[in-house]
Amino acid sequence: MATTESRPATVPAPAAPAAAETVFVDRFCDGIIGPSAEVVGTVREGGHIVASTAPGCWGPMITPAIKGGHEVTLPVNVDGAEVGDGLVLRIRSIDVTSTATASGNDRTIEGRFNGDPYCAKVCAECGAQDEATVVEGIGPDSVRCAACGAPAAPFAFTNGYTMAFDEARRLGLTVAADQAEAYARDAAHAAALPARSIQNPILLFAPADLVGVVARVRAFMGQLGTMPAIDIPDSHNAGDFGAFLVGAPHARAVTAEQLAARTDGHMDIDAVRAGAIVVCPVKVPGGGIYMGDMHAMQGDGEIAGHTADVSGTVTLQASVITGLGNDGPILFPVLEDLPFLARPVTPDERAAAEALAARTGGGPIEHSLPISFVGSGPDLNSAVDNGLRRAAAVLGMEVPEVMNRATISGAIEIGRAPGVIQVTFRAPVEALERCGLAALAREQYGE
Repeated sequence: MATTESRPATVPAPAAPAAAETVFVDRFCDGIIGPSAEVVGTVREGGHIVASTAPGCWGPMITPAIKGGHEVTLPVNVDGAEVGDGLVLRIRSIDVTSTATASGNDRTIEGRFNGDPYCAKVCAECGAQDEATVVEGIGPDSVRCAACGAPAAPFAFTNGYTMAFDEARRLGLTVAADQAEAYARDAAHAAALPARSIQNPILLFAPADLVGVVARVRAFMGQLGTMPAIDIPDSHNAGDFGAFLVGAPHARAVTAEQLAARTDGHMDIDAVRAGAIVVCPVKVPGGGIYMGDMHAMQGDGEIAGHTADVSGTVTLQASVITGLGNDGPILFPVLEDLPFLARPVTPDERAAAEALAARTGGGPIEHSLPISFVGSGPDLNSAVDNGLRRAAAVLGMEVPEVMNRATISGAIEIGRAPGVIQVTFRAPVEALERCGLAALAREQYGE
């Protein structure tokens, strides 16, 4: 008698969650950003991402359990974004929520890291790596290894300050030691740490070497970008800090070839503020937008190595440019952030130029609009070369033409020493049209 084998009914695979109009983010990666990071949602093209961000530098630097040197948000994909596209991020708002912060120039403490104090922390006493910590009191030794009790922070201040902010977040003021210590005793509240942040707030250290210095608040994002195509410490997702990983003695080392998978999300460029447009490369499907390292203010270069890191809220609007092929970020800064020579030609200037052309037999006056390309490398010269080559590739120009245009109708600006720069200049509208960027330039600067 024949028998039949029973088979389970076919169960359809669950449908992928639909892309959302708005994605809210209040969770953070463990310091490693890349394909292994959890993606918290997908936003539809033209939709918004609203994020609660934690301070980027000093807090994570004194928190060994944060493996990458920063504490950035988990990534959000954009519906339809494919490798080789450009992701357009319109920065709708950036708002500081901290009431105080601390920062300053650093020195490293030998024995508490393996080759890189940002992403390879080690307890000097028990040898634990990426160790859990506890807080005991305030001051430079307040962060201690949870296993053995030894001081754990691999950094200390050479010259540091504690800064209070006014209610409107228009000004910061560096305070004296007694107020710095008061903030230290209520550090998480003064820093307005998001509930899911695990960092030890740097206010615990209560530095007070600068007192009575007034600083204007102009908040921007030190980290804003897309996931690299390899897992990388978040603070090292750029050509300068990333170079420290090449041949490094720890487990997060990469090769020079792998470093090309970076996306330069860690720019520290003060033009990445509300009203600006950032066009990021897509190197993994969906893009994976992440952000963090909000700064209250910074001059060009971040010369102290660090600035006033703060908590805050950010709103972005995301869209896709198909097949743009940009290797690194492209910026359309707000008008007042443009170098003098890169600002759009005014109607009066154009009329004067046309009159000059008529007198001298010059050719037709080109139509041009500003654009800024981010470059990065182990040093500033390498970063400039990288930025020039990226601009030439996107706009279909030779590098010497980009060099000429940046010299007479733009500027090279330093985002961060040792090696993040902007190549900013007025590009011909025809070139912007060919690569699909003209509409963004017109949106930002008009015709």
